[in-house]
Amino acid sequence: MKKMSDPKRSTWESLLKRPTQTISDIEEVVNNIFKEVQADGDTVIKKYTAQFDKVALDSLSATETEIETANGNVSDALKKAINLAKSNIEKFHAAQKTAKVEVETMPGVDCWQEKRPIQKVGLYIPGGTAPLFSTILMLAIPAKLAGCREIVLCTPPDTNGEINPAILYTAQLCGVTQIFKVGGIQAIAGMTFGTESIPKVYKIFGPGNQYVTVAKQLATKYGVAIDMPAGPSELLVVADDSANPAFVASDLLSQAEHGVDSQVILVSTSEKLIETVEKEIESQIKKLPREEIAEKSIGNSKLILVNNDQEALELINEYGPEHFIVCVENEDFYLENIQNAGSVFIGNYTPESAGDYASGTNHTLPTNGYAKQYSGVNLDSFMKSMTFQKISKKGIQGIGAAIELMAEAEGLQAHKNAVTLRLKSLVKE
Repeated sequence: MKKMSDPKRSTWESLLKRPTQTISDIEEVVNNIFKEVQADGDTVIKKYTAQFDKVALDSLSATETEIETANGNVSDALKKAINLAKSNIEKFHAAQKTAKVEVETMPGVDCWQEKRPIQKVGLYIPGGTAPLFSTILMLAIPAKLAGCREIVLCTPPDTNGEINPAILYTAQLCGVTQIFKVGGIQAIAGMTFGTESIPKVYKIFGPGNQYVTVAKQLATKYGVAIDMPAGPSELLVVADDSANPAFVASDLLSQAEHGVDSQVILVSTSEKLIETVEKEIESQIKKLPREEIAEKSIGNSKLILVNNDQEALELINEYGPEHFIVCVENEDFYLENIQNAGSVFIGNYTPESAGDYASGTNHTLPTNGYAKQYSGVNLDSFMKSMTFQKISKKGIQGIGAAIELMAEAEGLQAHKNAVTLRLKSLVKE
């Protein structure tokens, strides 16, 4: 990891830069695949599945037999763990339900807001080197709680044309309605346009690599909403001498092993802690099965020594981390003043992996600085708010003159007439 001591503010922008390719490097590839899928549907999806996933598929759908077989191939211990996580995630997201909001803004003018589920949602679940069945819990559970009618899941197959059993088991457990063996750009394109097999959806959720992220952003140009631009995983830890260095190192490595384009950062006021954590990383990384991936990610990562908590906080808010761990004596200062973070983990015994799997919060979070503008996935992500109003005779008489004057001032005579006709009808009564 690169070490920096007391970096000047003028260097923060370059210091905090993510190790991602620019969109222009990726955009052309994504555009071309989108155009092909739009024109030729399943044929093109199968072509790119053969090219990228090295498998020729007769059918894109996961069959009932495959789902039943997967159920028997997941150990009872893992099923128990998945069900524990499911229970906690359901509790936390069910608590996010809100009641109808009703207000009489003036006599005879009733306004209210109600929420309705998005009818068709698409879930993208990365496969590849880490089949993220935990992401199904994070997306399908709130989708089901919201009342989404169709929950479509796309995930890349392995070289045998199969989906990881834990993904199939979790999808069936959480109420996914259709499962497809499709990954990458072609999966996002399929859910954007619809094909002979894959339904068109109204909103696409889920993390992925930089190609998937750009594909999701392109989907918005075709009338499909997305949860957020969620790219390579990242973590920032702020720690002082009250932190356990071994724990800090393990948290940094837990995100570093996600992928070669992940990034982790330690910010501290203690030079001693930084040195100890660095040694711990060197020791722990050698024991990881994904050591090679973690090594490359660590190469993108930083150890930053700052002078005080205020400077640390300002740097962290400038970065806007996806995951933010607070392991300091003065934790209240950070909790009260952090503005830009996807999800916050507090204290020596709150590893980031708890939020990834089982504490109950959602792990689909904004990356690449988007925590400054976006929330992580929550129950409302699967719903939209609709407003209603009902105006009585008394109400239109009270509000009507104001509407007429405003419409006339904007030069919209038909708007004015819609009120004038009603007011005149009431005079005649």
